[in-house]
Amino acid sequence: MSAQHHEHHDAHDDIGYHATVRGYVTGFVLSVILTAIPFWLVMGKVLPAGATAPVILGFAAVQVLVHMVYFLHMNAKVEGGWSLLALVFTAIVVVIMLAGSIWVMYHMNTNMMPVDPQTMRNMGMS
Repeated sequence: MSAQHHEHHDAHDDIGYHATVRGYVTGFVLSVILTAIPFWLVMGKVLPAGATAPVILGFAAVQVLVHMVYFLHMNAKVEGGWSLLALVFTAIVVVIMLAGSIWVMYHMNTNMMPVDPQTMRNMGMS
């Protein structure tokens, strides 16, 4: 019985990542920095109006990666890489859905009939 327990314990040592206080503190500090910088950029009106959204989205994407690595402990070694593969698949599906939705909405807006009073009178709809 003791040998089985020892073998079982050894199998859990190969998970690939062990959480440490230092890792959590590093993740927390990075998260605070990645929140404070965009906040300062917006509140201080440092960026021009057209550049604000892409910069904020860039900081958000980096912060998502920090959370996944330091708090969710996702890397290629955990669970034989399956959790990372599932994340990549999910990201691909989300990108396809968002891009498709934006594409459809853009083309619907572009191809819709203009609705102004003159056009409606000309068509006999008023």
